[in-house]
Amino acid sequence: MPGGPVDYLRAQMAQEVQTGEETVDPAQVNALVETYTNVSPDEPIWEQYISYMTSVFTGDFGVSIWYQMPVADIIAAAIPWTVFIMSASLFLGFFIGIVLGALMAYYEASRFDVSSTLISILLNSIPFYVAAIVLLYVFAYQLSLFPTGGRVDPDTVRGLNLSFFLGVLHHAILPIVSMVITGFGGVAVAMRGNSIQILGADYLHAARLRGLSERRLALQYVGRNAVLPMYTTFMISIGTVFGGSIILEEIFTYPGVGWYLFRSIGARDYPLMMGGFILITVAVVIGIYIADLTYGKIDPRAGSGGEEREAY
Repeated sequence: MPGGPVDYLRAQMAQEVQTGEETVDPAQVNALVETYTNVSPDEPIWEQYISYMTSVFTGDFGVSIWYQMPVADIIAAAIPWTVFIMSASLFLGFFIGIVLGALMAYYEASRFDVSSTLISILLNSIPFYVAAIVLLYVFAYQLSLFPTGGRVDPDTVRGLNLSFFLGVLHHAILPIVSMVITGFGGVAVAMRGNSIQILGADYLHAARLRGLSERRLALQYVGRNAVLPMYTTFMISIGTVFGGSIILEEIFTYPGVGWYLFRSIGARDYPLMMGGFILITVAVVIGIYIADLTYGKIDPRAGSGGEEREAY
């Protein structure tokens, strides 16, 4: 993109002095850039990189050019709201998808299975931002059942009280629903395929011959083994909640991490932009790392291969 924080600062300062031209002292601009980003524009690139990363590891991401506030404070205040709507969407989508997929497999080839599969595939093919726009237009602008933006009503007293909780939930319903209705279909189809594969396994037939109840078979044999292959996808999805919130929060004017990141891109606010990108990167890496560490604990078969080969 053309321009950058220096050009933005020059334009802002030129407008303040009402010159209409960029006749601002370069030393003054460089001093402001150094204040905002913790690096000096006169330093070589590698020194700027070391200076910036040193500040990042101490929790200092610089100062936002647009908001003129520490980036760490902006992100810290926005994280709980993004985590709330994206985590609720993720958990609800996976829960609905797993339950529906298990039922589809249990009633395989029935009218319920065929219709549920078609609906799941159709909804999964719709981008979440399209569903978000439709829900916002119908339920917020046309029917006025939900607010068109914000995290909570300005007149609501913030704190641990029922009115604040209901206000937060009222503002978050549409963003959550738009993610759930477009996300559970893929989980349901995947769960259906895994369950059908397990239903035809030899060990399941052996368990039936042993006289085990259908409930135990469904929970301990079919459900558990069908969910295991989806665990890694679930953990990676947890790590990507911040990245997926950018468009969603902009549509619903929901001031979370994604909303601030979208604003920083338009304003060329590099400190805030970099803070958001680093947060997304760290969250994804942590999600994948946790999935890698815990998958062997959840599914002992995934961690037994190396021991068997070593013993052999």
